[in-house]
Amino acid sequence: MTLSLNTKFLGNSITNEDLKNISNEVYAAQAKLNARNGEGSDFLGWIDLPENYDKEEFARIKAAAKRIQDSCDIFVVIGIGGSYLGARAAIEFVKSPVYNNIPNKKTPDIYFAGNSISASALNDLLKICEGKDVCINVVSKSGTTTEPAVAFRVFRNLLEEKYGKEGAKDRIFSTTDRAKGTLKKFSDENGYETFVVPDDVGGRFSVLTAVGLLPIAVAGIDIDAMMKGAQDARKAYANADIENNDCLKYVAIRNVLYRQGKSVEILAAYEPAAQMLCEWWKQLFGESEGKDGKGIFPSSVIFSTDLHSLGQFIQDGTRIMFETVLDIKNANDELPIPYDPANVDKLNFLAGKDLDYVNHTAMLGTLFAHSDGNVPNVVLELENRSEYSFGYLVYFFELACAISGYTLGVNPFNQPGVESYKKNMFALLGKEGYEDLAQELNKRITK
Repeated sequence: MTLSLNTKFLGNSITNEDLKNISNEVYAAQAKLNARNGEGSDFLGWIDLPENYDKEEFARIKAAAKRIQDSCDIFVVIGIGGSYLGARAAIEFVKSPVYNNIPNKKTPDIYFAGNSISASALNDLLKICEGKDVCINVVSKSGTTTEPAVAFRVFRNLLEEKYGKEGAKDRIFSTTDRAKGTLKKFSDENGYETFVVPDDVGGRFSVLTAVGLLPIAVAGIDIDAMMKGAQDARKAYANADIENNDCLKYVAIRNVLYRQGKSVEILAAYEPAAQMLCEWWKQLFGESEGKDGKGIFPSSVIFSTDLHSLGQFIQDGTRIMFETVLDIKNANDELPIPYDPANVDKLNFLAGKDLDYVNHTAMLGTLFAHSDGNVPNVVLELENRSEYSFGYLVYFFELACAISGYTLGVNPFNQPGVESYKKNMFALLGKEGYEDLAQELNKRITK
């Protein structure tokens, strides 16, 4: 199995009776998703995407990736939230968290911009681009989201000054709406090649669309294998049987724990390469479930690093959390620990052992400690860090998130709360049409 669920470390938190009692609710949520008659049903294009994706656009993505690889030293992906997290997660997970520093690679360095409003971060990236050939991919459904729109202005100016407007157009790629919106119109007018953000796929579910696939392909990752992983996951989790469907069982477990007062879920991984995967997972579940006064708060840790900072709290702190542990069974690398004749650190008992073996032993020790400390742990055993495994895992989490949201009783596909800060920011910055709100907010500031 590419991915399997290990429940041995749940302790006494969940019984078979608990799973049986919630199973009908999970089945009903799954049926609602399959029937496409629940809230947010306009955003279910991701369900069939692994099989019914646009084959012509897929071929264009691979062709564009090859041109980008051949023409630039640095590829800048401009987007925020789901417009960049999935791609960055895939590149770091499959390739390396230090991908840009890998020597002699035949693909460009890939940087991500437009995910903050930090002048320092943008200036630092501009300095990195000095004297380099640069291509950019701006990812935005509308083209008017503040963070990526500002970054796009900056990098568009950079390219036009360096290559001229005509030369720049061949280095700018837009991933946006199929037919409408500011960015689509601007891209067509300027001759940029465009790719589609599907109308029926929300940003946090868009990893396997052009949103994620173009940057992933530029990094030299096999996107055919990634899609095959997602296809096989879709088939594996289609049945309605909690005992034989690990995705449904995961949904059931997390919802039982939530009803027991476990309101925080920590995704724990033992590889730094999974850090951005954790960030993508946090958006997926946080934006999907956190509404109507409900939801499990998604957090993440990279062990054993965070055992030296958060381990104490997890072990002995407030009992409001459970852990989902990502166990990558086969590491990409081997590194035997050398023998030291002086044995200064008293670690010669580890000499000759592979570091990955030690890492897995640390994981087992932590699982025993945390479960003994009454922190339920569910383990997701993933075969490796391949393209196929990444696609499989992405689909597992997307499906689990959707079914879990319906089980929780919320619309997993909207994000009404995200708009509040935008309105306030626009008002305070003086955007036309927000005058009344600006007046109200300024009164509150001066109180």
